[in-house]
Amino acid sequence: MKSLPFLLLLALLSSCSPKLAVPPASHPDSGKWENLFSTNLADAIFPAGIWTFSDGVLTASEDQCIWTKKDYSDFILDLEFKTAEGTNSGVIVHCTNIENWIPNSVEIQIADDYSEEWSSHPRTWQCAAIFGHLPAKKSVVKKPGEWNRYTITCKGKMIYVMLNGELVTEMDRSLWTSATTNPDGSEIPSWLSTPFAELPTHGHIGLQGKHAGAPIYFRNMKIREL
Repeated sequence: MKSLPFLLLLALLSSCSPKLAVPPASHPDSGKWENLFSTNLADAIFPAGIWTFSDGVLTASEDQCIWTKKDYSDFILDLEFKTAEGTNSGVIVHCTNIENWIPNSVEIQIADDYSEEWSSHPRTWQCAAIFGHLPAKKSVVKKPGEWNRYTITCKGKMIYVMLNGELVTEMDRSLWTSATTNPDGSEIPSWLSTPFAELPTHGHIGLQGKHAGAPIYFRNMKIREL
């Protein structure tokens, strides 16, 4: 049998292996994508009165998460966020238990890396990290008060995080087989008690609210299922 042309073979391999899933090379043109949340939040789960939209900006008055009612598997999530001084928030994916989300999901961290509070923590606690598990390759988050852009791609057990035009985080969750130690030997916080390799590759998408006393702001939240 004749060998397959190289480009055809590469395409076939890419379709069979989640490790070869290609994230966007740049932030996408997501204007016509589905909204993550409607402006009346009828498609969201959250405690009454906590999350509100104003002039297209979503924010919370307390430390409570907001969740999609819909369950998502493979997708690209594109959004903008703005921190305040000391903000510690996050985008949560693959959550199968919103009542006990911390050990049952993956959090892509949002933080004010300029603050003494968060700059003094491990890099796995800083912006664009997979919280507690994998640091971003570099810090490119903007100063408080400026808008940032996240494009988060989830494909199987692969997660790609683009922040402000740079692909800063790539994770293959199948490598995280321990609940106590990361593949590089660093310690996983004790409250993250489920190995990532065992977590489902689907679930609700959530946003963390006014955690640690500092607000967080979101806008232009768009999603496309893969």
